[in-house]
Amino acid sequence: MKLRSFAATFSICLLALVLVSFFSAPTAAQNPDKKPLNLKTLFAANASNPRIKPGNIDEDPAGSKASPQDAGYWFDKGALCATYGNDRAAVKYFQKAIELDPGRSGAYFEQGISYGQLGNFDRAIPLLDKAIEMEPKNGLYIYGRGRVLLLSGKEDLAMADFMKAAEYDNEDAQMYLNHIARLKKMASHQPRQIKSQR
Repeated sequence: MKLRSFAATFSICLLALVLVSFFSAPTAAQNPDKKPLNLKTLFAANASNPRIKPGNIDEDPAGSKASPQDAGYWFDKGALCATYGNDRAAVKYFQKAIELDPGRSGAYFEQGISYGQLGNFDRAIPLLDKAIEMEPKNGLYIYGRGRVLLLSGKEDLAMADFMKAAEYDNEDAQMYLNHIARLKKMASHQPRQIKSQR
């Protein structure tokens, strides 16, 4: 049963990757000088500089260059490391961003996610709680905490976070809940199909 679930999950992920590649290729060909825009890039840009709007990711409205004395510099380095799977380095860079700007909720959130990816849930959850405390209606932060809770095995708490994030219009949470509902529906129909085959 688990092999079938893994195969289905793998197939869905592969299909999603193919679809994303298919639909983004023509856009990249039309605008070769523009960087491709994806959800992780957009979030990282928005968290490091909330004045950047979708489509203006290459622009810095303040016209300043990032420097090691700037929290944004360290946040961007952390986001880049996390994007490429180097969560150990990302944690350190996000910590430097927090030290320089303790009011930057995105740094707490990203550091918490990186700790979650490393399996260090005791450190991840308090950081995610801090980010949510700073921005209680941020559906992305609540969804992120739900994902870390799910990784830590606390499924009931994770589902509560997914539902709350969906209430705040977080698309990832809404898609996850819809996926779970479809799986439950399929599971409820499966025993009838087995009986009818006998």
